[in-house]
Amino acid sequence: MRKEIIAKGYYNLILNSIIIGVLATLAGSTLKNSTAFFQELIFHKVNNFPVFYIFLPSVGITLIYFTRKFLFKGKNNKGITEVFNTLENRKEELPFYKIPSHYLNGFLTVVFGGSTGVEVSTVVATAAIGNSIYKKDKVAKTYKTELICAGVAAGVTTLFGSPIAGLLFAIEVISRKVTQTLFLSCAISVAIAQTFIYFFDANKLFNLEVFQWNYQAIPYMILLSLLAGVTAVFFTKSVIFIKTKFAKITNNFIRVNTGALLVGLSIFIFPALYGDSYHSIPEFIALSNLKTITFGFIISLFFIVVLKPIVASLTLGAGGDGGVFAPSIVTGAILGILVAMFCNHYFNTQLIVLNFALIGAAAMLSAAIHAPLTALFLTCNIVDNGFALFFPLLIGVFIAKYMAKYLCKYTVYSYQKGNKKLSIQLK
Repeated sequence: MRKEIIAKGYYNLILNSIIIGVLATLAGSTLKNSTAFFQELIFHKVNNFPVFYIFLPSVGITLIYFTRKFLFKGKNNKGITEVFNTLENRKEELPFYKIPSHYLNGFLTVVFGGSTGVEVSTVVATAAIGNSIYKKDKVAKTYKTELICAGVAAGVTTLFGSPIAGLLFAIEVISRKVTQTLFLSCAISVAIAQTFIYFFDANKLFNLEVFQWNYQAIPYMILLSLLAGVTAVFFTKSVIFIKTKFAKITNNFIRVNTGALLVGLSIFIFPALYGDSYHSIPEFIALSNLKTITFGFIISLFFIVVLKPIVASLTLGAGGDGGVFAPSIVTGAILGILVAMFCNHYFNTQLIVLNFALIGAAAMLSAAIHAPLTALFLTCNIVDNGFALFFPLLIGVFIAKYMAKYLCKYTVYSYQKGNKKLSIQLK
């Protein structure tokens, strides 16, 4: 009898993992592609009338405010912490409405210029898919973590075309442990997502290709990784500080429009900050190949590195949906471009700008989400031949992670004393 119960449990786990894999893949793919299409469409339309950049984030975040108030009955989204709370407390659940709520709000945030990405929206929505299937199945009650992680793994795989990154993210960040059943459920959903990508959505995040790297550049790569760790801590502290300040604004109109207008003004000055900002990376790399690089261009890159985390924090503080995924990748990539160009211009080095952009992206993502292996394999899959940089990326993700961890030892206590819930973002 016991063997039959166990066998039936495994059968249901496999069946439910297949269902979740299909649904999470469809959710992730449609959100990613629809957001990319409309973001590019609006961005290029408004480019002829730049003053509209100032007001577009207000439109998006205002629409989010009204959808939350009337469509979702005033229930707020709290980001990836909702997933952690669900897993840590068996009585907590991710209700079904979290799927359309995060899906719609993530879309509205990014297409109207909110300086985040749809990654965290996808993670929570796909986790809610897993939770919804779990709630309906009477046999798989013990597999709550497995089914939630299966949804997340498929969603991340779909976004970045990396099955290993999807699997590792579910293990490193969401469950923080690995079991036989967890690996099984995630492997099934990831296989479904990867099959879909292979046949229908095989494009890389960036249409760029890695050719080689030089061991003479390792000292500069180490420097970049340390800077990425510092920048990641700056980003985390910015999110905490700005969200805390905005939470004290009781007037909804003032809170939404203050944050949104500040985001809009930043985009007006630096259009590269629009939306997830992925579009800016190939453009900056192309400009780096020009023979004449001005000091003003290098300064502009520096300001974007500083502003992207702040503008992303303002987007979240004002009520936008998103998290640190896209801002970390973009900020780290631009930091890498800045370091390579600065060294090439002033010290006559021959650093490969694309390589440094990828190392910066991987290092900062690793430090921001404290998941070096996820950052490593994810970055290898966002360009062609990315695994050629495997060794430099491996160095970068671990240096940045431990740099951020070292700095956080001196910042966690003060935030815990003031607000325990916020402090978890620094751990």
